[in-house]
Amino acid sequence: MFESLSDRLGGVFDRLRGRGALTEADVRAAMREVRVALLEADVALPVARDFVEKATEKAVGQNVLRSVTPGQQVVKIVSDALVEMLGAEASELELGVTPPAVIMMVGLQGSGKTTTTAKIAKRLAAGQSAIGGNGRERKKVLMASLDVNRPNAQEQLATLGTQIEVSTLPIVAGQQPVDIARRAMQAAKLQGYDVLMLDTAGRLHVDQALMDEMKAVADVANPAEILLVVDSLTGQDAVNVAQNFSDQVPLTGIVLTRMDGDARGGAALSMRAVTGKPIKFAGTGEKLDALEAFHPERVAGRILGMGDVVSLVERAAESIQVEDAERMAAKMAKGQFDMNDLRAQLAQMQRMGGLGALAGMIPGMKKAQGAVASVGGEKVLVHMDAMIGSMTIKERNKPELINAKRKIRIAKGSGTTVQEVNKLLKMHLEMSTAMKKIKKMGGMKGMMAMLGKGGMGGGLGGIGNAIGGPQMGDMLNKAGAGGLPGGNSGGGLPGLGGKMPQLPASFDDFLKKK
Repeated sequence: MFESLSDRLGGVFDRLRGRGALTEADVRAAMREVRVALLEADVALPVARDFVEKATEKAVGQNVLRSVTPGQQVVKIVSDALVEMLGAEASELELGVTPPAVIMMVGLQGSGKTTTTAKIAKRLAAGQSAIGGNGRERKKVLMASLDVNRPNAQEQLATLGTQIEVSTLPIVAGQQPVDIARRAMQAAKLQGYDVLMLDTAGRLHVDQALMDEMKAVADVANPAEILLVVDSLTGQDAVNVAQNFSDQVPLTGIVLTRMDGDARGGAALSMRAVTGKPIKFAGTGEKLDALEAFHPERVAGRILGMGDVVSLVERAAESIQVEDAERMAAKMAKGQFDMNDLRAQLAQMQRMGGLGALAGMIPGMKKAQGAVASVGGEKVLVHMDAMIGSMTIKERNKPELINAKRKIRIAKGSGTTVQEVNKLLKMHLEMSTAMKKIKKMGGMKGMMAMLGKGGMGGGLGGIGNAIGGPQMGDMLNKAGAGGLPGGNSGGGLPGLGGKMPQLPASFDDFLKKK
């Protein structure tokens, strides 16, 4: 979503970093460009003006102008200002102390209210906190649709409830929203539910009938949270909608949907400043688990090309299957690694969002993300999986059996070429050799020692060389070798000695254009 803004700001900061010392005129000229970039990204004018004034005031201070790395200092100041504009810190859902806690979902028709209701219910039922991770106990959740205007709206929520295994209030034909809310409250109390989610009706535009209905429901339900669901693709209109709702209803938070779209991102940047309410969640896709806690500092990091390693680690932790990890650890201890293991690793990368998504979260990988997309990098994992799928069970267990005749069969079966099959076998051989080295070094202890020395730099460097030449390869090597931010070179993915998973050097062969 923030791609164009990120590119514009990146250009501004690259010019600043290239200078040994900055004058006040340099800083002010750069800040004017930042302001233009924000306005082009559809950020509200008052918000953009206030942002630039605050950042400029800090950036023209003597400390920055005399700093050893003034360009980096200015980037840090803009980063801090972005975080402040987005809401300073992630905001947790307030569920109160006396159950059932009522969460009331409001917004215009078509903003994704019903789907978002199910997504939040799924998180609560799974024990996930609003700020990410499994930070709380599982909740018993009841969903109720109060939308009697849109055809099949109540049936839609019931269907979603079945999919995520969360209870929904039985539908009573002809019942009005306030009466449904009363019935839902009574059912939630009698049946011992922790959370009641009310999916209210929307309209095509803000009108008094909509507001009156919402106020009446709020009076009956006394909600702990009133979350406004806004479609971020509607740009400045989303900000106007948020302002109108905020004036009429005591909102407690905002959920931005379609954050994976190609909008310019101004709505997200303006929302907190205009309403004063925190953005609690961001919808990142149609699937029912495509909802992320909104972390201002992480979003600012992505915009400024600083990456988002924390979210990457969280995503990896969620995608890792415990049984697979344990089985993998046992095979590592024996120095074994067959095609089934390689396939499991590829599947994990796909669950984490693919090569492009991972690249965008690693510091210094912003350019590489675009390059991966330009050479069709996202298809690489699919092709590799198809090749492994075309092998027999015996071939997967013992890849050394694969001769020239078998390679032709595998290539035809997977719709690839013999050259690609050779590249896959080469990658497997390298990874298998690495496993044998780990066994010689003492199993998992040896692996941790090896990871501690090299990290993920080598694999990323190989991809960088393939995509953008030696310069980018060197840059990615340095980005990967430094470990995770915050001085913790040991914290990271479960079962991997703390470092990000290292990609084999031969992985870059798959990214080369034919």
